[in-house]
Amino acid sequence: MDTNDISILAIESSCDETSASVILNGKVLNNIVATQSVHEKYGGVVPELASRAHQENLIPVVQEAIHSSGLSQDQLSAVAFTRGPGLMGALLVGVSFAKAFAFSRQIPLIEVNHMQAHVLAHFIEDPKPNFPFICLTVSGGHTQLVLVKDHLDMEVIGETRDDAVGEAFDKTAKLLGLPYPGGPLIDKYAKEGNPKAFEFPITRMPNLDYSFSGIKTAVLYFLRNQLQENPKFIEENLADLCASIQYSLIQMLLIKLKEAVKQYGVREIAIAGGVSANSGLRSTLTELAARKGWNLYIPKFEYCTDNAAMIAMAAHYKFLKGDFSSLDVTPLAKMKI
Repeated sequence: MDTNDISILAIESSCDETSASVILNGKVLNNIVATQSVHEKYGGVVPELASRAHQENLIPVVQEAIHSSGLSQDQLSAVAFTRGPGLMGALLVGVSFAKAFAFSRQIPLIEVNHMQAHVLAHFIEDPKPNFPFICLTVSGGHTQLVLVKDHLDMEVIGETRDDAVGEAFDKTAKLLGLPYPGGPLIDKYAKEGNPKAFEFPITRMPNLDYSFSGIKTAVLYFLRNQLQENPKFIEENLADLCASIQYSLIQMLLIKLKEAVKQYGVREIAIAGGVSANSGLRSTLTELAARKGWNLYIPKFEYCTDNAAMIAMAAHYKFLKGDFSSLDVTPLAKMKI
């Protein structure tokens, strides 16, 4: 390893995945992820349990990341971590470890914005988008349209005013009696259903903003009325219900994306975040991009959900700018791009 090489250990602990990654000169060497299954029986992420699981998983995950990279601790140039947004207790585990590691090794500390990192996941592998591009960032906690002018120069041009689209997927899935996490199950059953079987409202907000609270209420009352007439309605129509709900949510996302493309004149389009793993969104957006002549970028599944590889990539560009943090840095549950 050359003395001018830049090698960074990155840590992600914003929610319920403990992850570590090592990046060398902008090339991600690994992406180790420990998923927490403890939350399934509670129907959602329990913050206290998440932070405890991070404490158990973090050291083994970091050890595996460093070992499989072929580098030693002495060869690391810096350590990076997710500062926010996320669950405070979960973030605190990652921040505390990174600060202690940086102090003990006497190397720089790099804080990373989780949402910015989701966008930069597109630079882990080829093909990479050209600047400027618009990134639709969709997850369980956020839904944003981001105008990306450079690696670290981003502007949120539209976002949800209430629930995130991932939350809408999970909560409507719960209404259907599906276990947590329900979003992937809606995607699974939707493949067998008719997206036009049932009509749910497509909320239209001013400017480029979103709202997903209305569709949850609409599904709730629709199911309540149908179940009064037929107690087996959900069971007999599950695939069509999933397909129809997913269709409405995807349409809401793409209506605003099309408006953003027209408004900013940008034809380089990307998607990021956990919901970008949804096959219905991927296929619909791929068809739309082909029809509109957009250059579309979709990350690999492993880089859609929370992972340290994207934190490492963001940290690499911050290292190049000399953008380091002090040891008194603290986590932020809410953190804007």
